[in-house]
Amino acid sequence: MRPAGWEDDERERMSSTDPYRNPDPDPDETPGLEPGGGVAPGDTPPAESSTSGASDRQPGTGSTRSNWIAYGVIGAFVVLIGLFFVGYAIGLLD
Repeated sequence: MRPAGWEDDERERMSSTDPYRNPDPDPDETPGLEPGGGVAPGDTPPAESSTSGASDRQPGTGSTRSNWIAYGVIGAFVVLIGLFFVGYAIGLLD
């Protein structure tokens, strides 16, 4: 059970840059909504936030040096396997 006034304290604590903030409008503060969340006939429903506004922060990328090391190791492995098949094709390996 939450203490009384918990929602108000939580709402004040959350800022617009909080990554866990709900992007949808607060139904208690949205004008034009009837009880239960309905909209009066002829009234425009409230807009929702786009999914791009709710995206997670992207993790930092690794260093380019470690990427090139990985490319070199993979490339050397591919060349080694290629030389194995060439040697097998010309009969060096029986």
